[in-house]
Amino acid sequence: MRPLINIVPVDTSIDFMKRRIQALILSGILMVAAVVSLGVQQLNFGIDFAGGILVEARMPGEPDMADLRDRLNGLGLGAVSLTHIGEDARDVMIRVQQPDDTTEEQENAALNAIQGVLGDGVDYRRVELVGPKVGGELIEAGIWAVSLSILAIVVYIWFRFEWQFAVGAMVALIHDVLITLGLFSVLRLEFDLTTVAALLTLAGYSINDTVVVYDRVREKLRRYKKLALVDLLNLALNRTLSRTILTSVTTLMAVLSLLFLGGDVLRNFSAALAFGIVIGTYSTIYVAVPILVYFDLRREAIVGEEEAAAEGETDASAPDETGAGAAEGLPTAAPETAPAGAPAAPPASPAQGRGGGAKARGGKKKGRGKRR
Repeated sequence: MRPLINIVPVDTSIDFMKRRIQALILSGILMVAAVVSLGVQQLNFGIDFAGGILVEARMPGEPDMADLRDRLNGLGLGAVSLTHIGEDARDVMIRVQQPDDTTEEQENAALNAIQGVLGDGVDYRRVELVGPKVGGELIEAGIWAVSLSILAIVVYIWFRFEWQFAVGAMVALIHDVLITLGLFSVLRLEFDLTTVAALLTLAGYSINDTVVVYDRVREKLRRYKKLALVDLLNLALNRTLSRTILTSVTTLMAVLSLLFLGGDVLRNFSAALAFGIVIGTYSTIYVAVPILVYFDLRREAIVGEEEAAAEGETDASAPDETGAGAAEGLPTAAPETAPAGAPAAPPASPAQGRGGGAKARGGKKKGRGKRR
């Protein structure tokens, strides 16, 4: 039964591999730009990693931001950041980054001083005190979490498929995470623990999309053993394109709703996921799969023991690879024609088509009556 609404065509024949070199160059440029941005201006670490004091509060009335900022700076606590948050003009966020040698008693005293400046009738929505040492430990833990997750995914792909697939998946994951971090650095978005959770979620989502395409590649490798690898990869991508686009779009719609309606707490998490879904979809098509072209895939290993045992069967049971391109939407070569001036071959009789050697029914009959 055909669907009522066909949003994405199923039987596409897009030549993705035609632009693989340009796509890989673009990905390389983006990764280098991300590394440069991370090295020059670094990430805008949140209070979780940088340490200090974070206060989110709703004031009794709309505050005078310039006056409030001057009074907070007059406390001499360190670098003070005062911004509006949310749609209500009464909501403010105060961030104070303190020196590395700040003690817990000094942090509590600084918090009391901030509360004294804000005055009475303030609704405190969020108050956090994080020491610099704890922030450094959280940075290290976040790096380990992302690195180990990528390593575990690569090992799984290696055992599940082949090492060539594992290399492609690893490059795609590093590509996704690195460019997402670069966007956070360029746009000066706050990088906190929720962003680390988003990166881990992104790694799982991206590899799920890649595994679906890789599984289709392996299926086509088993079926068409003589088909050119570039054509085979195009075939696998076109057969999974509808699923890839629909999954990415529906997931992105949910993430965008969190980004615009989830408030400040979920903003960094949803922003990282939104960037990652778009980048991950691109990397599945133009990074993870094209990399396979530059490795010598061991087709005999992909075929496996079951296919090796089936080689003893007749050729009639094997799929016809000469018609595989037309059946799967790939371009096929035109049939050969006789040279100009050559006599045309006589058409085969129906009897020859069936029996290959039987005499035509219209021939002379023997033993039927005497000649008069």
